[in-house]
Amino acid sequence: MSAENHSPESRETDHLGHEAHNHGSFKSYMIGFVLSVILTAIPFALVMTGVLPKQATALIVMAFAVVQIVVHMVYFLHMNSKSEGGWTMLALIFTIIVVVIALSGSLWVMYHLNTNMMPATHDMTQMMG
Repeated sequence: MSAENHSPESRETDHLGHEAHNHGSFKSYMIGFVLSVILTAIPFALVMTGVLPKQATALIVMAFAVVQIVVHMVYFLHMNSKSEGGWTMLALIFTIIVVVIALSGSLWVMYHLNTNMMPATHDMTQMMG
């Protein structure tokens, strides 16, 4: 290998001629960490205090979960519309679609399991009486 391959100019591009990826700074990681802690603490406090109805709490927790996924993708996975020719934006859109399907499917399954598996109150009184 020649010395010119190890020059600072050659480190800015990879072997395919693409620009090297700029990984996050300490500041961006700390912003992501603080946002993640806040986005976890608020739903936790809502669930533990029970200040809102269960349905409202569930919707808020899901909304915070989606926002937290986006925060992780931006601050920790360094995904934006400029990197890799926009492919990371498509990955973000795909991830959001998958998360929406997973969350709504999980809620649907849990609701139906609760409805179909729990005995009715009149059945319980007959069993005990």
